[in-house]
Amino acid sequence: MTAPAPAVVHDRTGPPRRLGTAARCVLAGLLIVAAVPPWGWWPLAIVGIAVLDRLIADQPRIVRFRRTWLVAAAWLLPGMVWMWDMTAPGYLIAVAAYSAYFGVAAAASPPGPGRRVALPGAIALAEAARWAWPFGGVPLATLPLGQAAGPLAPIVRIAGPVLLVMVVVVAGQALAALARREHGAAARGALVVAAALLLAGVAPRATPVGELDVALVQGGGPQRTRAADTDRREVFERHLRASEDITGPVDLVLWPENVVSTDGDLMLAPEGGELADLARRLETTLVAGVVESRGARAFDNAAVAFAPDGMLVDRYDKVRRVPFGEYVPLRGLLEPIAGGILPAKDARPGTGPAVLDTPVGRMGVAVSWEVFFAGRGREGIAAGGELLLNPTNGSSYWLTIVQSQQIASSRLRALETDRWVLQAAPTGFSAVITPEGRVVERSAVGETRVIEATVERRTGDTIATRLGDRPAIGLAVALVAAGWALDRRRPTAEPVTDPGA
Repeated sequence: MTAPAPAVVHDRTGPPRRLGTAARCVLAGLLIVAAVPPWGWWPLAIVGIAVLDRLIADQPRIVRFRRTWLVAAAWLLPGMVWMWDMTAPGYLIAVAAYSAYFGVAAAASPPGPGRRVALPGAIALAEAARWAWPFGGVPLATLPLGQAAGPLAPIVRIAGPVLLVMVVVVAGQALAALARREHGAAARGALVVAAALLLAGVAPRATPVGELDVALVQGGGPQRTRAADTDRREVFERHLRASEDITGPVDLVLWPENVVSTDGDLMLAPEGGELADLARRLETTLVAGVVESRGARAFDNAAVAFAPDGMLVDRYDKVRRVPFGEYVPLRGLLEPIAGGILPAKDARPGTGPAVLDTPVGRMGVAVSWEVFFAGRGREGIAAGGELLLNPTNGSSYWLTIVQSQQIASSRLRALETDRWVLQAAPTGFSAVITPEGRVVERSAVGETRVIEATVERRTGDTIATRLGDRPAIGLAVALVAAGWALDRRRPTAEPVTDPGA
């Protein structure tokens, strides 16, 4: 008697299953980016992290890397699309490279129960790495920016944005556990989030020491106004005319970055005298963003302060420059290849503390791009800044992604330092932001506008101002190590590749 032929089992885990997995990866990334301005639906980042957690649970290292890379690519492609207008190849390379940071983070986390401990730390380290390297980093389309308008944002007062990343991931993992009815894990995650919020609520705050009446001047004009194809006097004169709309006596007038441009020292140019005249006429302290040409290959980018008597009393030269915008990394290698598409001049980095000493007090300063970096805001406040100024120039950027994310970044800096933040831009967005991260008033893109407000001068440090990111970075490393230790102590089955990987 012959044995019956084996039954034929049809493989139902081929391309359709793989496409379904890829779709879930893309969905997770789109949920995360939907939390980031200009969209700003902050709860969706937590949902996206929950989907990511289920995608990588109990999967081999290479699968965790591939899936997380795809999640991050779906997140960063729309979140960083503003780069396309600057350099399409650079945009695609940056998205691919930064997505790999998150893929490595998932691969560096254990697949089993220890993942719930390690993954928050690993993703926080990936975020911190892309905020710093290469070329100083690109801290846009980040998890913290997506939470700037949400209830978790005050956590940055404890240990800055790195800690906020970890708490967002913990919240996402708790949601994933709840969906699988793992109530113990969900409760533990919720307890961590609640503890972080409680600590943020009782953490030290700054003390008000006085008030200032301020005016932020936005000259207006079309978006994508660029120095290369715009008469520099036109932009300057827009701001002179807009300053005529200041209605009452004010203590401080803030002009945006880059709206004054000279061929050499400001005070040897007509614009220097005109700014001095404006300060005298308004009887106010005037802070303006100035670009001074330094020959054929260099320029300075500074915020300068005039006293009410018209005297130039202080200046801060921008330290952190925009790569490929304000300077060209590896210029000697790239210039023969790229030719005329690269900026001809490099900004000379400043070296002084991030403050301006003015007749109305010491001001912390983060010029434009610098406000995306928590360390720049902290430096000025740690040096005695009583409020934080952000003169910026987002007028050359495509769409309003950078501008809206900069508002979110200014909100985080306000929370971290417990200071009022004043953001002035030539074509928008200009804004006044409270120490609680609330936007009191914001201009529209393209309009000519003066925003007047009364703000507090404040002294004292938050924990984040005193300690910076180092405690959060140390905690992130410890969580990754603890997650692996936990996984090794618990006997689990060897991960098996999901056929849909």
